Amino acid sequence: MSATAENAAAAGAGQNQAFLSCRDMHAYYGESYIVQGMSFDVPEGGIMALLGRNGAGKTTTLRTIARAHEPTLKQGEIWLAGQPLHKMNANKAARAGVQLVPEDRRIIPGITVEENLIVAQVAPGTGWSIEEVYEHFPRLAERRRQDAVTLSGGEQQMLAVARAMAREVKLLLLDEPYEGLAPQIVQEIERIVEHVKSLGITTVMVEQNAIAALRLADTAVIVDMGEVAYQGDAQEVLDNKELREEYLAV
Repeated sequence: MSATAENAAAAGAGQNQAFLSCRDMHAYYGESYIVQGMSFDVPEGGIMALLGRNGAGKTTTLRTIARAHEPTLKQGEIWLAGQPLHKMNANKAARAGVQLVPEDRRIIPGITVEENLIVAQVAPGTGWSIEEVYEHFPRLAERRRQDAVTLSGGEQQMLAVARAMAREVKLLLLDEPYEGLAPQIVQEIERIVEHVKSLGITTVMVEQNAIAALRLADTAVIVDMGEVAYQGDAQEVLDNKELREEYLAV
């Protein structure tokens, strides 16, 4: 067995200890077979970087875990702290504590920043209060009465994360949180993700900026053509130039 295959296979070894455990996932968009038997584990309270080239299946994997309407999970199991996510729809998964921050952020137009947060709190479960959100995101407090879609890209990303935190969250899924942001705003988003980690919340992050993601993450999973090519310590990927060039082109 190759080294990368051993890493992929090792995902099953710690299944009982894993906070999030994905076992033999097969997911489709229509007839397109995207996730092709992925298995990996995520320890509780850390940050995992889910990496790969464009089209590798990263976003599909996040949406499968979140039980989004698409893609369709046709085979496999997803366990979160002993709860079978694979038997849930998106609403039930959200009530179980799975919160997805999509790449397009899904800011609701025509209402203010604060109203976006209030809408998020309509869902069952207890997350941060509006006051707690503003403590962690003071820039949003300054813009609470502003139409949310007129925020800058970085502020919209803050709002998207804040909305997730305003709901009950045990697993935070971030899809391309740095997309289109200036370097100084990326640093601010990194501080937010690190703060979420300090609260004991588990985070899985898909990010095209692989080096930035690896520096922030504790563990990493690299996917290639819908399969797990590597699972291990994030620092090991940073130190392995050959692995990065082969699967990440960095």
